[in-house]
Amino acid sequence: MKLVWFRHDLRLADNPALRHACAGDEPVAALFIISPTQWRQHKMAPIRQRFMLAQVDVLGRELAALGIPLHLLRVETFAEVPVALADLCRELGVTQLYANQAIEIDEQRRDHAVSAALAEQAVSCHWLNGCCVLPPGRVLTGSGEMFKVFTPFSRAWLKALDEEGFVIHRAPASRGESLPWQPLAERDFVYAALGEVTADPRWPVGEAEARRRLNDFLEQAVLDYGEIRDFPAIAGTSVLSPYLAAGIISPRQCVAALQQRLGYRPQSKAQPGFVWLNELVWREFYRHLLVLIPTLSMNRPFKPETAALPWSWDPDAFAAWCEGRTGYPIVDAAMRCLNTTGWMHNRLRMIVASFLTKDLHIHWRLGEDYFMSRLIDGDLAANNGGWQWAAGTGADAAPYFRVFNPTTQGQRFDPQGEFIRTWVTELADIPAAYVHQPHDWLRLKGRQDYPAPMVDHAGARVRAIEMFRSLEK
Repeated sequence: MKLVWFRHDLRLADNPALRHACAGDEPVAALFIISPTQWRQHKMAPIRQRFMLAQVDVLGRELAALGIPLHLLRVETFAEVPVALADLCRELGVTQLYANQAIEIDEQRRDHAVSAALAEQAVSCHWLNGCCVLPPGRVLTGSGEMFKVFTPFSRAWLKALDEEGFVIHRAPASRGESLPWQPLAERDFVYAALGEVTADPRWPVGEAEARRRLNDFLEQAVLDYGEIRDFPAIAGTSVLSPYLAAGIISPRQCVAALQQRLGYRPQSKAQPGFVWLNELVWREFYRHLLVLIPTLSMNRPFKPETAALPWSWDPDAFAAWCEGRTGYPIVDAAMRCLNTTGWMHNRLRMIVASFLTKDLHIHWRLGEDYFMSRLIDGDLAANNGGWQWAAGTGADAAPYFRVFNPTTQGQRFDPQGEFIRTWVTELADIPAAYVHQPHDWLRLKGRQDYPAPMVDHAGARVRAIEMFRSLEK
């Protein structure tokens, strides 16, 4: 028997591990491992756990309809997985294990241990690329090193894609009579200690939903994406990140759909659709970095010298940022949106990350962990890459003195304050002329229901620059 181990690739279509396992007539079974203790250690957001398990439920039902049983194991930590998986393989008579490659260091160590344990009972392991369009390590400099700046990586990635192309794997055909499927809600061991697990109606699961979102975006917004993507009050982004993070849709499917919509694959900013394709390449860049530079999974900066920066760990200032009480409306609106919905617009992620690190001078690791603990699309590669980019410690060609001004960012990207008034209810009635700097207007009205700015941006900017300059001495 062949066993397919599903992880963050919870789909039937374009799933290399599933496709290869289903080649031939040998019986196929599937597996998903629930690791609550490990998930907590990795700061996985409860909303992401619920989303993932809701998709596992759908996947199990769809696999059962194809005659493929999905087995569920509850194994608290990765350290226990090799023994538990070896026992299951022995019980089922498994001779081959198929799984899509994991990119994080803890997951890679787990998989190496699994390979060693299964080799002892003659089970061969096949690890395939299901997480990237191009396999991590494929796009390197002429000297065989990983690119450290995005733009040359993007050019090399596009060139490699043109040379090699890619294949979209179809969902497997039926392998026999359909099987019964017991919903996860009826299995106590699945949800024990995980708390409330009902799916959030804002985030319906299923491959059909992911494809619908992708197609709607390509039909309605992709051509204008470069002009509207930075405005959080406008529905100008694909909102596919939760589905990509859980593997409900693959990045290859996204690239293929874009190419089908346009009739070509865009190669430069002058071509419609390129800006969104480039966002997918950013995702690839961070994932390739994570594989080739394992220390990024270990709380270490991409630029080693920045480990000496004198970051703050002020718990009160950090709590004000987390709760949206900074006195800067665009920052507070973004954080309150995150805390309520489990998602944040990418422009806002950059603004709040810059504010935490460059205005409050708080260590980026605290922000990175907080995002993971709240985001439905929490993904180590993208989250770490984004935070280190904002903090000035990551793979970025821009100088450290890039510091976002939260007031002007709000004025530029939420000019009428629509997004701010949606989430900062204290400012719901404020005129647009005052929404980005509301404190004088509030004082005139005799109101004290919104906090004063917790820091002077101009002074904080100077201090942030001095922090980095001190490394040069």
